[in-house]
Amino acid sequence: MLAGERMTLRPPTGADAAPLLGILTEPEVSRWWVGYTPERVREEILDSGNALVMEIDGACAGAIFLYPNEDPEYLHVVIHLFLGARWYGHRHGAEALAIVIAHLASLGHHRFTLDPNMNNAPAIRSYERLGFRPVGVLREYQLRPDGSHEDGLLMDLILSDFPDGVDWRRG
Repeated sequence: MLAGERMTLRPPTGADAAPLLGILTEPEVSRWWVGYTPERVREEILDSGNALVMEIDGACAGAIFLYPNEDPEYLHVVIHLFLGARWYGHRHGAEALAIVIAHLASLGHHRFTLDPNMNNAPAIRSYERLGFRPVGVLREYQLRPDGSHEDGLLMDLILSDFPDGVDWRRG
């Protein structure tokens, strides 16, 4: 379990299945996180070992996924996250990222990447305010429900850019 000022990041439990599915089916979230079912929530979140639930004021608010590459030559972590719409606009996603980055930095990681859909401007702005930088376009990256593909934006953050640590309040 990892604690921040306004949230806790903890392993998911069975009790999180319904709230997570509810968030993933919100129009604002399902636009980017497509096709979630109870089975997919169980497989990709509850049982994966890669996800932490964002808990805010006792409520399940979303999840953050961590995919570390442990090869010492290419040590980095890929991060994905989603947050329920009721928590948008309050920098909760940025706080969750800052919490996991600080934790992973203590384990020796120094580089972190995200890959939001190119059309998800609010997420991209939030990540940039935290210090992530665009480094490339992932062409035809995400399959959409209509069978088309949309580009992703590869973004990264390097700890050496933040000598005093990554702060979710920045920007």
